[in-house]
Amino acid sequence: MSGSRVLAMGHYQPSRVLTNDELAAMVDTSDEWISSRVGIQTRRIAAPDESVASMAAQAAAKALANSGLAAEDVDLVLVATCTAVDRSPNTAARVAAALGLTAPAVLDVNVVCAGFTHALAQADHAIRAGAATNALVVGVEKFSDVTDWTDRTTCVLVGDGAGAAVVTASPEPGIGPVVWGSVPEMGHAVRIEGAPSRFAQEGQSVYRWATTTLPPIARSACERAGVRPEDLAAVVLHQANLRIIEPVARRIGAVNAVVATDVTESGNTSAASIPLALSKLVASGRVEPGAPVLLFGFGGNLSYAGMVVRCP
Repeated sequence: MSGSRVLAMGHYQPSRVLTNDELAAMVDTSDEWISSRVGIQTRRIAAPDESVASMAAQAAAKALANSGLAAEDVDLVLVATCTAVDRSPNTAARVAAALGLTAPAVLDVNVVCAGFTHALAQADHAIRAGAATNALVVGVEKFSDVTDWTDRTTCVLVGDGAGAAVVTASPEPGIGPVVWGSVPEMGHAVRIEGAPSRFAQEGQSVYRWATTTLPPIARSACERAGVRPEDLAAVVLHQANLRIIEPVARRIGAVNAVVATDVTESGNTSAASIPLALSKLVASGRVEPGAPVLLFGFGGNLSYAGMVVRCP
């Protein structure tokens, strides 16, 4: 096999919907303030008994069912998350156990908001190298666990959920070369630190970096895949903030693409945001199977990773 492709998607969101008006009763904010600054209208919040691992397993089970593969076919599980509480067993191992997988390699990946695209690239590389044949790649977060609900600059942003992809070996590459990197000296701009851990960020620094530095990097991911930005069928950026998504998509030059804006209803779900948004696009039928889709994650560590994939 000369490459890999995304075979199927699946996602899971908690049932609890937190509205802007409810947040306005908790902190000094309003629906108008939140909508105008970040474009978020609702977000999902996990119940106390919903863990990072349980949400990941539910999304992964749906992706596996949609793929038509059996549990014993999966030989690699990668879970991207920055909010797992437990260190061992890791989240990937718990997903494998929940799904009854047979002896897969199990790795957790922590690259915060760019975690899913980093993990997807690792799955592609492993399959290309012959180290795996079928991989489950999951992005999942329970950001409500690390949020200061008295800080209106961050609590209005976050949501919980999971998205998953099944990636399989393919004679025709369906996952383009990854373009990835980071700005280590600016890693402090997005933080989840301390005990108990709390999310904090320097919003203006992240906004300037994302809207000015990232568009040419995203275009280079298109170039490496041999796809012109104007030929993209969809663009799925990390669902950070509508005020970032819209100008970045415009500056990439994806003039004919469907631009995912799941952030409006799901909030910023960090590593879960790209697979969650892509899974919804696939389920809606808005993007034709086989059409080129740009996935581009960015955020914590001021890291980024992007590639063009063929829509499952």
